[in-house]
Amino acid sequence: MLRKLSSGDQKPTQGEGGEMGFLDHIEELRWHIVKSIVAVFLFAIVAFVFESWVFENIIFAHKKESFITYQIFQKMGMGFSPADFKIITTILSEQFFTSLKVSFYLGLIVAFPYVFYQFWTFVKPGLYENEQKATKGVVFTCSILFLIGVAFGFIILAPFAIRFLGGYSVGLEVQNTVTISSYVGYLSMLTIPTGLIFQLPLLVFFLAKIGLVTPEIMRTYRKHAVVAIMILSAIITPPDPPTMFLISMPILLLYEISILIVARTAKKLEKELNS
Repeated sequence: MLRKLSSGDQKPTQGEGGEMGFLDHIEELRWHIVKSIVAVFLFAIVAFVFESWVFENIIFAHKKESFITYQIFQKMGMGFSPADFKIITTILSEQFFTSLKVSFYLGLIVAFPYVFYQFWTFVKPGLYENEQKATKGVVFTCSILFLIGVAFGFIILAPFAIRFLGGYSVGLEVQNTVTISSYVGYLSMLTIPTGLIFQLPLLVFFLAKIGLVTPEIMRTYRKHAVVAIMILSAIITPPDPPTMFLISMPILLLYEISILIVARTAKKLEKELNS
């Protein structure tokens, strides 16, 4: 279906050399991907070189009483402490490959702003002028929201989930021992997806700016959104109610904030059209 331009739209500029061919786009995309991979790889190397510090101060931080979340709750007079369980390996190469996996995850998190910048550099020339204006500052905003989401997952979600699952027992005959790959898997599941979920306000703002989403639509489908958010929370978090509640509440708050953003954006667009 051909897109019809409104009076305020202008076709994307292709530069002085005219429109790029399909192979030219593929070549340009390839270089953006290569640059992104190199950035992730470089940060992953740094993390791998300092793997002892990374595991001691980041990966195993939730097993220590000194972790910031436990300290805050203890100062509030609430007995919140890490679960007592052992982390083991069952495969000879498990520690090595887990270290590689952790290095990759950290490299991806640290390099995310640059990776998104490369993606945006490739996409932006294909947008219409009004869409480019609507997404001004998107790289900075997206990066900040992602890092806030990761921090929320690491500081808030992970301690509760790890404490609950690590301390859960069906009887005295069962001793809690966790493989390092399982531990890292849950930790990554509680952080990186949360960073992506925190992009919701930015996505909604862009859709509202180009007229695809209105506050009326979001209010009408609020109940559907609540059900979808609860299902999403159950999928991306461990199967325990406290953690699902902790991840669903911020998403619901982000949804409500998104409604306010859409309403404000719609009013601004209406004023621009009437002026």
